[in-house]
Amino acid sequence: MKKHSARVAPLSACNSPVLTLTKVEGDDRSRENVVGTTDAQSAGAAGAESGSSRRRLHCCIRVTAVQVRKALWGVAMVMCVCSSWAGSTQLAKLTFKQFDAPFTLTWFATTWNCLFFPLYYIGHLCKSPERQTARQRLRECCRFFGDDGLTPKVFFTKVAPFGLLWILTNYLYLQALRKINTTDVSALFCCNKAFVFLLSWIVLRDRFMGVRIVAAILAIAGIVMMTYADGFHSHSVIGIALVVASASMSALYKVLFKMVLGSAKFGEAALFLSIVGSTNFVFVSFVPVMLYFTHVEYIESLRDIPWAYLCGVAALLFAFNVLVNFGIAITYPTLISLGIVLSVPVNAMVDLYTCEIHFNSVRLIAVFIICLGFLMLLLPEDWDQCIIQLSQKLRKRDEPAEGSGEAGAGTGLNWRGRARTSMSTYAL
Repeated sequence: MKKHSARVAPLSACNSPVLTLTKVEGDDRSRENVVGTTDAQSAGAAGAESGSSRRRLHCCIRVTAVQVRKALWGVAMVMCVCSSWAGSTQLAKLTFKQFDAPFTLTWFATTWNCLFFPLYYIGHLCKSPERQTARQRLRECCRFFGDDGLTPKVFFTKVAPFGLLWILTNYLYLQALRKINTTDVSALFCCNKAFVFLLSWIVLRDRFMGVRIVAAILAIAGIVMMTYADGFHSHSVIGIALVVASASMSALYKVLFKMVLGSAKFGEAALFLSIVGSTNFVFVSFVPVMLYFTHVEYIESLRDIPWAYLCGVAALLFAFNVLVNFGIAITYPTLISLGIVLSVPVNAMVDLYTCEIHFNSVRLIAVFIICLGFLMLLLPEDWDQCIIQLSQKLRKRDEPAEGSGEAGAGTGLNWRGRARTSMSTYAL
């Protein structure tokens, strides 16, 4: 199916999908061939033109239905992404009040990534017309790592570094939650998209865009203002530094994934994330044990561990990663990214209700410009051309029809030419 042949690109959320209706251009060309013929041919052309317009109307209705369905899925996706990200942040904050162990929570939540490939395979059995055994599907997905599959060399050079970046991103984020409030953490983490753009521009040689440079500057200015909002106290400065480092690790993960591994199909991405979770369980399990015996992350009894909170945080983070990595199968990537930035006001309302934050003017401005920079980074690459075409179309509509009565027979021809020009401009 097409869903399972789609590819997951880490930087795809920066570009908006463009839908081109080629049938409209073909209908316009056929209409141009009709204009200027004899009266005998124009009668037959009128019937052909009516049939062509009916087919075009049917195509437009069908495409519009697809767009409406994707938009509705997008609204649901925005709500799910926002609630899962904000919920995991708030629940992690509550967990630290009873069990102050950020690395253990990171290890526990990352281990849940082992469920990615089994869940994907269940979906493959339910949806794919060509069902494969688990071993066949696993071998096919392992080709993502090369012709030889997942060899020890590939594991230590192309998988293990990403597992380390994954753990660092989550651990630094959770450490920041221990220092500052959830609103500041969620807002500052939105800077990771600006860091992705800067790294992809330098490393991947992506296209230079002035609006994204402005967005990156706004993100940096927001970080400085957020630090100034609390008066440069050591506690808040450390928390801000931790969440900025987490955003940097996240951006480095995405850019390196694009540079080293490229784009992955859904099955390949599920296998990769499952390997990250399995690696975390096998090779990193000694770290929580060591932290327990050194009393760095110590708890007197296993009964005192809030398992409900731990499982809640892990489940919400797992749901968030599922939605972010595989949500593009049913909706637009931009809407998924929109759910992340909407978690900032949700966290702000929760913090305001729990009286854990003081919203001064500097903090509000900092949060606003960081979110503004995030939204600017969601603009498509050809956003300026779209605005120019839209302004030209609006200008043509506002032009007064002063020359409409200049020529009787030529008037209809001129208006058809204007209609063709307007339609071709819109289609581009």
